[in-house]
Amino acid sequence: MRTATAFAVAILLSGTAHAATIAVEAGDDAQERLQAALIEAARGDTVQIGAGRFALTDGLSLDVDRVTVRGAGPGETILDFSGQLGAGEGLLVTSDDVVLRDFAVENPRGDGIKSRRADRIVYHNLRVEWTGGPAATNGAYGLYPVESEDVLVDGCTVIGASDAGIYVGQSDRIVVRNNSVRHNVAGIEIENSFNADVHHNTATQNTGGVLVFDLPNLPQMGGHGVRVFANTIRDNNTPNFAPEGNIVATVPAGTGVIVMANRDVRVFDNDIGEHGTSNVMLISYPQSFDDASYDPSPRNVVVSGNRHGRAGYAPGRPGMAEMAAAMGGTLPPVMWDGTGEGIAVLDAVPVLSLGLTRAGQPVDEAQPSLAQFEAAPPAAELPRVTLPASMEAAIR
Repeated sequence: MRTATAFAVAILLSGTAHAATIAVEAGDDAQERLQAALIEAARGDTVQIGAGRFALTDGLSLDVDRVTVRGAGPGETILDFSGQLGAGEGLLVTSDDVVLRDFAVENPRGDGIKSRRADRIVYHNLRVEWTGGPAATNGAYGLYPVESEDVLVDGCTVIGASDAGIYVGQSDRIVVRNNSVRHNVAGIEIENSFNADVHHNTATQNTGGVLVFDLPNLPQMGGHGVRVFANTIRDNNTPNFAPEGNIVATVPAGTGVIVMANRDVRVFDNDIGEHGTSNVMLISYPQSFDDASYDPSPRNVVVSGNRHGRAGYAPGRPGMAEMAAAMGGTLPPVMWDGTGEGIAVLDAVPVLSLGLTRAGQPVDEAQPSLAQFEAAPPAAELPRVTLPASMEAAIR
């Protein structure tokens, strides 16, 4: 038994016994040297990217488990993709137990950093920025983990994404915290995902601050278990610059939080204000679809304990200006399209119900009125999302 146990321990430790640090400095041939380091890294290694600006002409990729990619800080280590020839990501990760920290990605032609099927992925103290400001030609996503289990996005900054600054899609057990997102179409988007905590972020000067969406015809649907809390979500009034045909191209400028077609969602203890359209919108998926397994309505959504600032003074969607005029010049801070079940808004603010009765019903059939809700939430609170201790240890 002792021999078997010793052998098992040796196997477990073998991935880190010879862990190395591979240093890559700025200078000539940075593209080749940095990609070579990402290819040659072994389990447990750290690729240490030095201070300076790395002029890159192609995307980078990592497919080795248990690797840390670390810079000298997001203001010191800059991966500059302004001369990128292809249209792919700045960095693509397809391996597990990876930590990305302390560097910046600027001006990629596609997404900034994407990870796919990369479990226990950590994004920490990163910056992704399109330095020319909002433009439809910017990459779609800044930080883009998808199809993963256990995702941590912590202390990052994203500026200028033409879709979402921080996007987590088709994943399970997600924590997005302590980030700053500005001048994106969507600041933070949780899409078709299960069990997410989005907290202590600052979303400002985007088109929409925080989106919780579920869409049809994707491998994972039925988004649920999302808590959006303790965030500062203010002044998200940037005109929508998403390319035409993108779902976020429908997000009206001046929106704080949108919950669309999700279930078991809690929006609480946030500071939300200065939004021309609405501080919070609760809606069904508005477009046609042919997926019989998809439920387009919001279900069991509770909005409570938020601190609301000004809203509804410059609606960014056709038809809403007329509603505002009929209600004395402004719309209430919270808007519900009237569909779904288990909806409760317990904040001490007026709520506009559009009076729609089914998903996809045109807004010109709305029968707007002030909504009334019960005094207690319709369901129990959601549990905190807990990630493996190794992920927290990686950023200490």
